[in-house]
Amino acid sequence: MIPIASAVRTTCPYCGVGCGVKAMLTPDGALIEGDPEHMASRGRLCVKGSALGETLSLDGRLLAPGIREGGTLRRASWDEALDTVASRFASIIAEHGPDAVALYVSGQLLTEDYYVANKFMKGYVGSANIDTNSRLCMSSAVAGHKRTFGEDLVPGCYEDFELADMIVLVGSNTAWCHPTLFQRMLKEKEARPSLRIVAIDPRRTATCDLVDLHLPVKAGTDVWLFNGLLSYLARTGAQDNAFVAAHTSGLDAALLEAGGCADIDFVARTCGVDPRLVMEFYEAFAATGKVVTAFSQGVNQSSSGTDKVNSIINCHLLTGRIGKPGMGPFSLTGQPNAMGGREVGGLANTLASHLDLDKPAHRDAVRSFWNAPRIADKAGLKAVDLFRAIEAGSVKAVWIMATNPVVSLPDADQVKRALQRCELVVVSDVVGTTDTATFGHVLLPALGWGEKDGTVTNSERCISRQRAFLPAPGEARADWQAICQVAQRMGFMGFDYGSVHEIFDEHARLSVWRNSDEELGRAFRLDALTNMDRAAYDALEPLQWPVQHDREGTPRLFGDGRFAHADGKARFIATAPRAPVHALSRAFPLALNTGRLRDQWHTMTRTGKSPRLAGHTPEPFVDLHPHDALLSGVRAGELARIKSQWGAMVARVTHSGGIARGAAFIPIHWNGQTASDARVGAVVNPEVDPVSGEPEFKHTPVRIEPFSVAWHGFALSRDDLDLASVANWTRVRGAGFVRYELGGREPVSPGWARRLLGANEDADWIEYEDHTGGLLRCALLVDGRLQACVFISRRPDLPSRAWLGDLFAHEELSPKDRATLLAGQAPAQGLDPGPTVCACFGVGRNTICKAIVEGGLKDAQAVTACTRAGGNCGSCLPEIRQLLAQHLLAVPADAGA
Repeated sequence: MIPIASAVRTTCPYCGVGCGVKAMLTPDGALIEGDPEHMASRGRLCVKGSALGETLSLDGRLLAPGIREGGTLRRASWDEALDTVASRFASIIAEHGPDAVALYVSGQLLTEDYYVANKFMKGYVGSANIDTNSRLCMSSAVAGHKRTFGEDLVPGCYEDFELADMIVLVGSNTAWCHPTLFQRMLKEKEARPSLRIVAIDPRRTATCDLVDLHLPVKAGTDVWLFNGLLSYLARTGAQDNAFVAAHTSGLDAALLEAGGCADIDFVARTCGVDPRLVMEFYEAFAATGKVVTAFSQGVNQSSSGTDKVNSIINCHLLTGRIGKPGMGPFSLTGQPNAMGGREVGGLANTLASHLDLDKPAHRDAVRSFWNAPRIADKAGLKAVDLFRAIEAGSVKAVWIMATNPVVSLPDADQVKRALQRCELVVVSDVVGTTDTATFGHVLLPALGWGEKDGTVTNSERCISRQRAFLPAPGEARADWQAICQVAQRMGFMGFDYGSVHEIFDEHARLSVWRNSDEELGRAFRLDALTNMDRAAYDALEPLQWPVQHDREGTPRLFGDGRFAHADGKARFIATAPRAPVHALSRAFPLALNTGRLRDQWHTMTRTGKSPRLAGHTPEPFVDLHPHDALLSGVRAGELARIKSQWGAMVARVTHSGGIARGAAFIPIHWNGQTASDARVGAVVNPEVDPVSGEPEFKHTPVRIEPFSVAWHGFALSRDDLDLASVANWTRVRGAGFVRYELGGREPVSPGWARRLLGANEDADWIEYEDHTGGLLRCALLVDGRLQACVFISRRPDLPSRAWLGDLFAHEELSPKDRATLLAGQAPAQGLDPGPTVCACFGVGRNTICKAIVEGGLKDAQAVTACTRAGGNCGSCLPEIRQLLAQHLLAVPADAGA
């Protein structure tokens, strides 16, 4: 790395909060800090953002184009790779038409990449077969916004969370998935204890531990709950009659539908919640003027996700709580540029600049602005349907950019079958060995975070610059450049951009193109950002669209009561409650819910490189209620197979205490490179919302059964190990080593451990074996330094990995180190920090428990003061509180009396 003079202000590449980052290269790597001047985060970063400097290595990077021939990937020049893509796309289009090709893109792309991809497909190829992985997380919010507001518009801003008197978090584990925003909420609550926070979630998550009221609704019942609220508000006089009369339409139909949920006891039974909690929520919502209702994937990822969104918005329209400070419905986006993708028409059923594919005037405006030879005139295939069409053979070429659908899509084994049968699979990515890239016929090396230059838009409509501070590695290029060069090879004009700021300028100019036309008028406008030169673009400060005057953003929309429908009125939407498509059965009695973890992101392409981020949850798990585990014949700590009618996977059983009977939870992050059999996407059902096309990730009927193994174990090694003889494994990045969690079905044979660790007969080898107890502990040393070790037991309760990992930092193991290694325990309790609790500062469970006991600590603030744990992003505070509670329960009431 080349040191630079000053920090570069950029944005975090993870969740939709869009935190500002200051990055500086040093001789030792990259120094990452929060940007105190960024409006979205005010200097805060969560643990993932803080660890960005640990993810910048070139290990595993795709650094040159490749072409796969006969199953073998060979290096190719950019010219050969681009010629191949262009010629194959052109020939397929000539023979089968434009709908025989497709792009599948990502909320990880920058707005400029997204814009060029959509211009290429919709304006020049002439097909709308371009969809995005944002379809999987935010398309129900988009559809709900468009139905009610007339355009995909988020009314409020982050400041509203601090101005509200009540915050309702629906289907959002905000503490883990949007940590810095959640910390803003908690900071406000500390200053103003009257602020009430409500969580509506089937699980008792880390968020629920920090709120005033938790409604553990049954998965899929949100519409019943919010229809009941709408009916309650209307009956109890909470309706803003003047606002409803002047600014809305459709209330009668919405109330008629909601009338079926007027009985609170019925709503409570349907949702599986105590009626007193439902009434408490309804009464508080009715009595509180300033309410923000924030919703995320728990609402969107459903076969009724769009109706769930509209049922929430209906309650705000009825009470006039929208467009004003401290109130309104708020969609929390999942990805850093999901909003930017929506601005440029990234979804298969939209056009650039918030224009609509199904409106001739909109299509003509975009075609004429682009001077395009054609324009797509019908919606393209949405994500799930796209890969079905690939398997069926009607789509014969697909270009996949910055996403990993073999892991992330539902019914993921179907995606594998589709790519195996596809005539041409092009993959643009930073890594060439993802589950998806292994099916690529042409691989194109893309720029990653820290190398890319452009803009992103966060959940509150804030446009921020993502600036490069690293040189392009190897032959990697920006995605927009690859698209433009393919377009030019196909004979398309209009793709001769000299730099990224020219693309942004075209995007901004399209936002005001013909905007005075009555049919085209829209809220999305970037008037004041047109015609910027490169210097102005480089210096662009974060601001919220629409931006119409003097580069001043717009924090809130609808303050004047005017919405984007032609008549200026918002629409109430009648939302008929309906259950998830697939009901539970005797064969599949549990409802599987999937989601994110605190310290990982999507399929771990980036976060998987950080040892710090791996410490909290190192392997895939299935969280079950103990009663369901008993009925399924599985026990905590052991492996289990999770099966649905679509596929299966293996994970370790846990009991968090946050899962209701009849439900299960599995995180989404593991893939074929990090675990042998842990792609939860293979299990998830492929049903989608009929309006948005968003899959039902939160409710898949499954059964759990034992995954029997003869032994459990783990290995730590400086080099990668060949695990062909192991039935189940998970790969975890450590500091200077790789850790493997192992499970074997065959008894360990003599010499197995030596073969696994690559030790010859002359190696410096130490070993302890207990045949009676089924224990085996072995270590390989090279020049006195620990090279690898493996621990095997018939039971899953193996020694701590934390202190063993520390041994890899020793230049030479002492006789005492060797003895303790074979003994399987740290020489002193204080040397084993235990599993990571606070990843920001690397504080383990044992360290925290010791501080609690020895210091007599009574609250989380005292733990933070003593150990630093919880002092940065705060995501670990719920776990610290649990440890405090466990200690208090363990201490006799008269202790110390």
